[in-house]
Amino acid sequence: MRALVSIFAGLLIVISLYQLSFTWFVNSHESAMTQKAERFVKNNFPAATTKYPGDKDAQVLYQDSLNLLVRARTQRLLDSTKDTKITWWGTTYQKSKESELLLGLDLQGGINVTLDIELEGLIKGLANNPRDANLVKAIQVADQKKLTNGGANFIDLFATAFREVSPGVKLAPLFANTNRNKLKFESSDAEVVRYLHDQASAGMKQTFQVLTKRIDKFGVSQPNIQLDENKGIISVELAGATDPDRVRKYLQSSANLQFWEVYNISELSNAMQNADRVLQRYLNGVKDSALLSKQDSTSDTTAGALNRNALVRIMHFIQPTQDAKGQVRYASAIATPLLKDTSAINTYLNIPVVRNQFPTNMKFLWGKQETDDNGKAYPYLELYAIKTIPGSDKAKLEGEVVTDARQDYDPVSGGVVVEMSMNKHGADVWSKMTTDNVGLPIAITLDDVVYSAPFVNGPITGGNSQISMGNKNSGQSVVEANDLANILKSGKLNAPARIVQEQVVGPTLGKAAVKGGALAFGISFLVIFTLMLVYYNTAGWVANIALILNLLFTIGILSAMHATLTAPGIAGLVLTIGMAVDTNVIIFERIKEELTRGKSYQLAVNDGYRRSLAPVLDAHVTTFLTAAILAYFGLGPVLGFATTQMLGIALSLFCGILVSRLVTDFYTNKNRHFKYFTPISQKVFKHANFKFIEYRKVTYMISAVVLVLGIAAYFHGFQKGVEFSGGRSYIVNFHKPLNEQEVKDALNVQWGKFPEVKTYGSNQQFEITTDYLVNREGSSADSIVANKMFTGLQKFLPAGTTAQEFTQTNKYIQQSKKVGASISDDLKAGAVKATIFALIFIFIYIFIRFRDWRYSLGTIIALMHDVLVVLAVYSFLPAIVPFPLEIDQHFIAAILTVIGFSMNDTVIVFDRIREDSRTLRGKTKAEIINKAVNETLPRTIMTSLTVFLTILILFLVGGEVTKGFAFAMLIGVITGTYSSIFVAAPILIDMARKRPLGAADAESLKPIIKKQPVALKPNA
Repeated sequence: MRALVSIFAGLLIVISLYQLSFTWFVNSHESAMTQKAERFVKNNFPAATTKYPGDKDAQVLYQDSLNLLVRARTQRLLDSTKDTKITWWGTTYQKSKESELLLGLDLQGGINVTLDIELEGLIKGLANNPRDANLVKAIQVADQKKLTNGGANFIDLFATAFREVSPGVKLAPLFANTNRNKLKFESSDAEVVRYLHDQASAGMKQTFQVLTKRIDKFGVSQPNIQLDENKGIISVELAGATDPDRVRKYLQSSANLQFWEVYNISELSNAMQNADRVLQRYLNGVKDSALLSKQDSTSDTTAGALNRNALVRIMHFIQPTQDAKGQVRYASAIATPLLKDTSAINTYLNIPVVRNQFPTNMKFLWGKQETDDNGKAYPYLELYAIKTIPGSDKAKLEGEVVTDARQDYDPVSGGVVVEMSMNKHGADVWSKMTTDNVGLPIAITLDDVVYSAPFVNGPITGGNSQISMGNKNSGQSVVEANDLANILKSGKLNAPARIVQEQVVGPTLGKAAVKGGALAFGISFLVIFTLMLVYYNTAGWVANIALILNLLFTIGILSAMHATLTAPGIAGLVLTIGMAVDTNVIIFERIKEELTRGKSYQLAVNDGYRRSLAPVLDAHVTTFLTAAILAYFGLGPVLGFATTQMLGIALSLFCGILVSRLVTDFYTNKNRHFKYFTPISQKVFKHANFKFIEYRKVTYMISAVVLVLGIAAYFHGFQKGVEFSGGRSYIVNFHKPLNEQEVKDALNVQWGKFPEVKTYGSNQQFEITTDYLVNREGSSADSIVANKMFTGLQKFLPAGTTAQEFTQTNKYIQQSKKVGASISDDLKAGAVKATIFALIFIFIYIFIRFRDWRYSLGTIIALMHDVLVVLAVYSFLPAIVPFPLEIDQHFIAAILTVIGFSMNDTVIVFDRIREDSRTLRGKTKAEIINKAVNETLPRTIMTSLTVFLTILILFLVGGEVTKGFAFAMLIGVITGTYSSIFVAAPILIDMARKRPLGAADAESLKPIIKKQPVALKPNA
C-alpha cells in the first residue's frame, strides 16, 4: 500500500509540474514580447509628456493610443512567433498556449454569454402551415408558461398549451408530411410530441455544432463552449474578446439566408391609404369591424383630423425617379422612417385590421443599419415590402443552397461585399428568379434583415451572387463581411439561439481580480503554514507538506483538465487552504488524545489515524455532496468554484490521510517521532469540562430569536443581484470621486426610475443595476439603455467624451452584465432546488451513517439555523455595510458551502457522541454529550479557525468580486461552529428522551440480573 501511494503521489507531482510548466513558459514568452513591443513604441513615438507638455487631458488620451499600439504590436509579435519553440523540450508557443492554465474572463477580461435555444422557430419550421392560428396561439401560451416554469421542457409546454387552446384538435395534421417525416395524419399526439422531442434534441446539437464552428473562427484563444441539453442552453466564454456587439451578432445570427421578390410603393399605394384610414379609426376608438373596414369616409364618426395620417406622416415614402431612358423607376425599399419611429410603425403594422389591408403574401422587413464613412449610424432605416410564397413564410430561394462564401470588393463601387457560390439546384432557381425579375430588385436577407436589394440587369447563371456591406471600404465593414461569410459557411441554425445572460469584463477589472486573488492566496497560505507549526510543533510539517501537495495537485489537475480558473475558483483555492489542513487537524487532535492517555507514540499514531478515519470521511463526503449539487445547478463562474472545491476535497483525503501517513511512517521508521504539542497547545483547552447541555434552554431561546429574524427577513426582503432579478448591471469607473445619490439622480432622469448604485472598491467606481427595459430583447434595447446611461452620466465625464468611447471601450465601463427575465427565473428555481436537495441528501446520508433519525433531524435543524442567520444578515444589513449584500449565484455558493462546513463540525461531534455512548456505560445522556463536545472542542475550534482566517483574508484583500461570498462565509463559519455545539447536540437529548444515544448505550441500560446461589439439599 505504501509503495502504491508513493508511486501515485510521485506521478501526480510530475504531471502537475509538467502541466504547470507550460503556463510559466507561455508567461515568460508573452512578457518578453510585450517588452519588445514597448521598446518599439518607445523608439518610434514620442512620450506623452514630450508631445503634449503641460496638457494633462491630451497626455491621457495620447497615452491610451500608445497603449493600444503596444497591445497591437504585442499581438503581432505573438502571432509571428506561434511556431517558435519556447520550452526546454521543444514545444512551440502555439502548443504551449493550448496547454497553459486557463484564466476565466473575470481574471483577464472578456465576454461570457448564456444562450437560450429557441425551439419556437424550430416548431414553426416543422409545421406544414406556420401561420396556423392554433399553432401560433399555442406557441404564445407556451412562451408565457416558460416564464413561470423555467425548468420545464418547451416541447411539453407547447403540447399542453395546444390542448388548452384547441381542445379535441389533433397535432398530426399540422406536422404530418410524407416528404419530411414518417408521421401520418392519423398519428397520435404522443407520437407527434415524441417526433418533436427528437427534432428538438437534434436541433440543439446542430446549433451547438454550428456555434462551435463559428467560435473556432472568431479569433480568440482557448474559447469555451458548453451545451446543457436538459436546460436548453449553451454557455460561451470568450476570454480576451473585446467587442460585445460583434459577439452578439456572431452568436445570435441563425444564418437564415433568403432571396425575395419585393413590392414597390406603387403596387401598395391603395393598400397603404386604406391602412392609414383604418388606423385612424382604430386609434380613435372605433371597435366595430364593419366600420373599420368601410372604404368611404362618410362612416367615420370620429372628430375631424384626430390621428389623421398617423402612419403615412412617419413613413417617409421613397419617391420614384427616372432612369437614363426617362422611364419611372421605383426604389427597392418603400420608405425610410426615422429610427425613433420604427417602434410605432411596427406596432401599427401588426394591428390585425391594419395588416389585413395589405396582400396576404407580403411581409415587412427592415434593412440593415447603415453608417457613414466615420462609422456614425444614419438616423433612419429602410423598410421593404417582401413577396412571400402564399401560405408560407419561405422564400423562393433559401440559404441551404450556398456552398461557399468569402469577403471581397465590388469591382465597380469598390465597396465591401460577400461573394457567394451555390449548388446546382440553387444555381437553377437563381437563374430563373433573375430571369423573371430583369429590371426589378431582389432582396437578400439574413435573419429577416435586408442586407441588400440590387436591381437585376440580366439573368445570372452559374450560381453566383453577392451581399453588399455598404459603399465604403472600412475596417469595420471588412470585419463584418468576414464574420458574415464565416456564419454562412458554418450553416443555418435550425433552432436559433438568443442571449439571455451576458457578462462583459474589462481587462483592468480582470487584473485587479487576479491581484486580489493572488494576494489572498499567498497570505492565507503563509498564515495557515505558520499556524500549523505554532500549534502542532514538528507535526505541523506533515500538515504543511500535505497542504503544499494538495494545492499543487489541485492546480495541476485543473490545468490538465483544461478547466478555467475564475475569481470564484481562486476563492475555492483559498477555501481549500483552510479545509485542506482540517484532515490533519482531526487526526492530530486524536493522536494528542491518545498520547495524553499514556500510549506510546507509535500506538497513538496508529490509533489516531484509525479512529479519525470515520469522522474525516463523513465530513468530506457531506461537503463534497453540497459542492456537487452546486456544480449541477450552478452556471458560469460558480461552476469554477464548485469544481475547484470538489477537487480540493478529494485531494484533501488523499494528501491528509495517505500522504501524511506515508511521511509520518517514513520519519518514525528511523527511530524518531514528531512532536504534537507546543507550550501554546498544551495550555489551550486543557482539562476542558464545559457544561454545554446545561445551557441548552438559553441557546434554544437564542435559536428562537434566529427563527423569528429569519422569518422576518423573508417579509423584509432582500437585495437581489441582477442574476435573480433580471436586468442590467454596469461597473463604471469615473476616475474621480462621486457620491451614490448624484449618480442615482442623474440616471433617474433618463431611465424614469432610480437604479441601485453601490460603490465598487472606491468612491470613484460604482456598480449600477437597473431593470429598465428588462423585458425587451435584442441589441437595440442594450444600445438604448447604454446610451441613456451615457446621457445621464455625461456631466460627470471629461469634456469631449463621446457615447461611442463610453459604451464601446473599457475606459469607463469596466464590466457589464445582462440577465433576461427567463434565465433569472431559472437561476432562482435552481438555487431553491440546490438548497433543498442539499438538505435532503444530508438528511439521508446522516440517517444511513448513524441509523437514528435524531442525528439527521439535529443536523438539519442546525443547518437551517445557520442558513437563517445568514439570510437575516443579508436582509437587514445591506444599508449598513459599505459593500453589496446581494442574493446572487455567489451567495448561493456561500450558503451551500456553509451547509457543507457546518456539517463538517456537526459530524465530528456526532461521531464522538456515538463512540462515547459505547464506552461510557451507566452515564447519562447529558454527561456523554458534554464529554464528547469537550473532547472534540480543540478540533472544532481549530478547523473553524483555519477556515475563518482564510476567508477573513479573502474578504479583506481578495477584491470586490468575492467580497459578498466571503462575508456570507464568515457569518456561516461562526454560526456553524455555534450550532454544532449548542443546537445539534442538545437535540439528541430532547428528542425521544427515553431512547438511548446508540446501540451500545442501549446495552448499558439493560437491567443487570444477578444470579442467586442455589442451596444444595442432601439426598434423602
